Amino acid sequence: MSQNKTTATDGSVPAFLDAVTPARRRDDALALDALFREATGWSPVMWGPSIVGYGSYHYVYDSGREGDMCATGFSPRKSNLAIYIMPGYADYGPLLADLGQHRLGKSCLYLNKLADVHVGVLKTLIQTGITDLGKKWPVTAT
Repeated sequence: MSQNKTTATDGSVPAFLDAVTPARRRDDALALDALFREATGWSPVMWGPSIVGYGSYHYVYDSGREGDMCATGFSPRKSNLAIYIMPGYADYGPLLADLGQHRLGKSCLYLNKLADVHVGVLKTLIQTGITDLGKKWPVTAT
């Protein structure tokens, strides 16, 4: 059975965030870190080389595949900010309608910049995602 490519590492979150370019993206990443810390009450951990994760959970699929992943987090990519809410966004239509400018992936929310969205709604999405994830898999604080 294959292993997850994305795993928790001992990488330095502050060093990673300080190295984000351009400066506008770094400022958004630092603001997201503060928001995620406030929303979750957890400290961040690097997952792979570019995901700042908060909390974790262990999953086991019906196929037998299992692994660990961050409960929520973000990646400050050059093209956008990727926000990870592990249950996905399928049931969050009313919140997303109030969020502001964004695009959706399966478990990713893509933002061009933090100024495009309502930060209070984003905080609620983070908290709701963790609550919903905890209904399926036990979530562990970091």
